[in-house]
Amino acid sequence: MARLENRVALITGGASGMGEASVRRFIAEGARVVLADINGEQGQAIADEYGAECVFAQCDHTNPEQNDAAVALALSRFGKLDILFNNAGVPFVASGIDRVEDEELQRIIDIDLIGPYKMTRAAVPALRAAAADLPGGAAIIYTSSLQGIAARPFGSPYTAAKHGVVGIGRSLALELARDNIRVNVLCPVATDTPMLPQFLPDRLSEERRAEVNRNLIDGIPLRRLAQAEDIANAALFMASDEASMITGVALPIDGGITAA
Repeated sequence: MARLENRVALITGGASGMGEASVRRFIAEGARVVLADINGEQGQAIADEYGAECVFAQCDHTNPEQNDAAVALALSRFGKLDILFNNAGVPFVASGIDRVEDEELQRIIDIDLIGPYKMTRAAVPALRAAAADLPGGAAIIYTSSLQGIAARPFGSPYTAAKHGVVGIGRSLALELARDNIRVNVLCPVATDTPMLPQFLPDRLSEERRAEVNRNLIDGIPLRRLAQAEDIANAALFMASDEASMITGVALPIDGGITAA
């Protein structure tokens, strides 16, 4: 039997990168998916590939009305919501605290921390209803970052937001356990997706970008960047009944960095 057979998932940021890989992986394992993203053209194109198994929701997760609409779409199209994967987020270009403008600070906190919280708040009633019929529980998954459990210099707004996501996940794991809802957080190392170059300043030369990439790989014991599919596979496990006794975990997907 497919690992997510008869399950319904809502995946934010599902139009590219880790989100897209997760949409495809979840559907391959039997799930029906609401793909939520601000990128309407790309999101709709992916949903169209899967016909009745996937529906697109235009959604900025900082907007409560759009979050409510995405959850309502899951209920109207598929009849329930078993899994919420809060994956959407934005990068932060390295900068010292004395150069971070208030507008950029607020943008990172709003999108990377407050947005996932708002989407979770919208989805909890539907997840609670579904969990009553799920022996292994309903599931909430967050994408944080390795910077959610560690830190790097010149990235304090991003690190603060991603630490906050881990905190939300741990707190809600305790709060929602009585409702049979499991909550876990994924903490990936640098991942080879279209977002990765956006962490670097535009002014960097191609030679310097290649050097930064080599340094990233050299710092990972397994000597490779994570792939979007690595994160999708971890999300699949956390969403499945195989993880029915796992909640409140911040899981490093880091090629061994945190083992040192």
